[in-house]
Amino acid sequence: MAPISTPQTPFGRVLTAMITPFTADGALDLDGAQRLAVHLVDAGNDGLIVNGTTGESPTTTDAEKNDLVRAVAEAVGDRAHVVAGIGTNDTRHTLELARAAESAGAHGLLAVTPYYSKPPQEALYRHFTAVADATGLPVMLYDIPGRSGVPIDTETLVRLAEHPRIVANKDAKGDLGAAGWAIARSGLAWYSGDDMLNLPLLSVGGVGFVSVVGHVTTPELRAMLEAYLAGDVQKATEIHQKLLPVYTGMFRTQGVMTTKAALNLQGLPAGPLRLPLIELSAEETARLKIDLAAGGVQL
Repeated sequence: MAPISTPQTPFGRVLTAMITPFTADGALDLDGAQRLAVHLVDAGNDGLIVNGTTGESPTTTDAEKNDLVRAVAEAVGDRAHVVAGIGTNDTRHTLELARAAESAGAHGLLAVTPYYSKPPQEALYRHFTAVADATGLPVMLYDIPGRSGVPIDTETLVRLAEHPRIVANKDAKGDLGAAGWAIARSGLAWYSGDDMLNLPLLSVGGVGFVSVVGHVTTPELRAMLEAYLAGDVQKATEIHQKLLPVYTGMFRTQGVMTTKAALNLQGLPAGPLRLPLIELSAEETARLKIDLAAGGVQL
């Protein structure tokens, strides 16, 4: 049984885009994934994204992705939305991953814009529609032109929102003006996919966050969100400003690298990375410790 959702918040409000823990020899650490998932949900997450960019999905196999969804759903699926990243730049492969994620127990799908190929808007429309038609699961689009090379235009988002299973968008476009128009016209549930803009996006109609820094700041993110929703914008702003060093520090270099370093420093399951990602240098780790401490994160 999936956790309760509403049309306004189909996946809850605070979600963390979870890393994929590996063992010391680089194998998938399913036990660690379950322990980390429980830790994150206990901290206040309404949902977890697995097999997303932060989950090193480019370097995990289809079988590993299925095993991870199944393990996380088993650990927290009765308490939190488990949303499976299934996006690739091959529509046929994406549909296979979507069906497999549904079979493995996912509650929803995160579908990133097909990257590298730079498809035009009509092709994006057909791709995302095919994803939504492939299963009975609700779909969160993922608009991140900095990685994919192509934005999802507002007109395309409005068209896609007509599909009954396309219910949300994870916005990492960094354009609050475009977001405001797309939210107003599409009716999609809008989740911030850029931690630095978590609070500002609420002001144009966002409903919540899909966060990377949520690995270490979920209670603060929830407090900020709840303060804003209660009308205490000053308190929300104070929390946002307190978190600025964390937002900055976690993205001084590649976010998966810093997140795994932070979790390893806290003694939580993370482990090494798979190439082409690498461990932080000693200097980068020292800088990260300073940034996290400045934002109140305990190591």
